[in-house]
Amino acid sequence: MTIPDQLTLGRALAVPVVVVLFAWDFPDHDTWATAVFVVAMATDQIDGWLARRWNQTSSFGSLLDPIADKVLIMAAFAMLIAEGVAPAWMVAAILAREFLVSGLRLTAIEKGVVIAVRDLGKLKTWAQAIAVTVGGMAAAGAWSDDLAWWALLFAVALTWISGLDYARSVPRLLRGDTS
Repeated sequence: MTIPDQLTLGRALAVPVVVVLFAWDFPDHDTWATAVFVVAMATDQIDGWLARRWNQTSSFGSLLDPIADKVLIMAAFAMLIAEGVAPAWMVAAILAREFLVSGLRLTAIEKGVVIAVRDLGKLKTWAQAIAVTVGGMAAAGAWSDDLAWWALLFAVALTWISGLDYARSVPRLLRGDTS
């Protein structure tokens, strides 16, 4: 297992740590949960950069990387709902888009077409990660709940814009037009 794969696996293993830290009531638990989340999400940039630089891309990493990102972000959002910082409807809107795009990707795979991650999809992931970070800091009392709400609203909008971008591109990709 390559170092980039280990970093991706570490991100996946951070999920229960983040959940427990948000759920366990001790001084500064929200700050600790947010810090672990930020460190775990930082590995997303690092593992991709290392994999490309060292030419160590793998099927394992390609499969686990987006799953680790989604599970970590969604678990953190769920905990922020419980903390009263993230409105459930916003998180549900993000979750719905994630399922719909995953369904489009699975449909494409069944037809032998791999849909590459698009730039808007990468930006969407980082908007979500920033929304979790701002929300975690709001839960910790360091930042305003209003700021968290606006960060999450921006993430919801970008999430759906990127989802529509995928939906727009899928028909031509399934026809074999990769331009």
